[in-house]
Amino acid sequence: MDKTILNAVVTLRNEVSPWLMILQVAPDGWELPDYVPGQIISLGLPGLASRCALAEPEKLPADPETLIKRVYSIASSPTNREFLEFYIALVPGGALTPRLFNLKIGDRIWLSKKAVGRLIFDESRMPKGANVVLVSTSSGIAPFLSMLSTHLRFPAESKVALLHGVRHSWDLGYRSVLMAMAHLRPNFTYIPVVSKPEEEHVPWKGATGLVQDVWKSRAIEKAWGLRPKPQNTHVYLCGNPKMSESMIALLGHEGFKEDRKGDPGQIHVEKYWH
Repeated sequence: MDKTILNAVVTLRNEVSPWLMILQVAPDGWELPDYVPGQIISLGLPGLASRCALAEPEKLPADPETLIKRVYSIASSPTNREFLEFYIALVPGGALTPRLFNLKIGDRIWLSKKAVGRLIFDESRMPKGANVVLVSTSSGIAPFLSMLSTHLRFPAESKVALLHGVRHSWDLGYRSVLMAMAHLRPNFTYIPVVSKPEEEHVPWKGATGLVQDVWKSRAIEKAWGLRPKPQNTHVYLCGNPKMSESMIALLGHEGFKEDRKGDPGQIHVEKYWH
């Protein structure tokens, strides 16, 4: 395929587990687009690109030269202008992720020149000093990593909590980074949640179940010393749609309202999932 079409290069590929990968992509001969933490951007590879060993059988696309494109949340901060980082979950029967998981450092890839999306931290839509809860599952943590690395210089009066739900502890990408953030920033609380603790090789001592269970247990209230309420807290959701739907219902019973265009609320949701 024409080099000008595959306009970017893989500069880092780090497998967190067989099913999760950190991928860094740098533009070749052009500047990264401006973007806001929380936004998404498209990656693409041609249908003829090879697939990883865990991929399920597929029928080859009618035109193998055609780019297969999908959107992914940007995990890196816009303060970095050298590359974009992505946290990607493998979908064995998917069209693109099995191809992404077969990439090596130095391989070429297509990268969109425009980022989009409304799951952004917008201080103008929040009361001054508002607290923030970020709720994610699996690779849905990606937009929150961008937000945290950019905005963690919150005023001391603002409290920030991140709930990250996964099946196993080895799926907790960025765990050491987030633990360090929590150690360095007293106003930041990190709560990793494992849903299958019985499958751990070493007993898991942290939160278990679903992130919804952790919310209902009032773990954030215990960590903060105050209860998150619509008057003082905004909640961001990204991950499995069932989690988002469940959290919206739970929050709704507590008076939180989904933020919509022209109708401000305290719940901000990333609608896409791949």
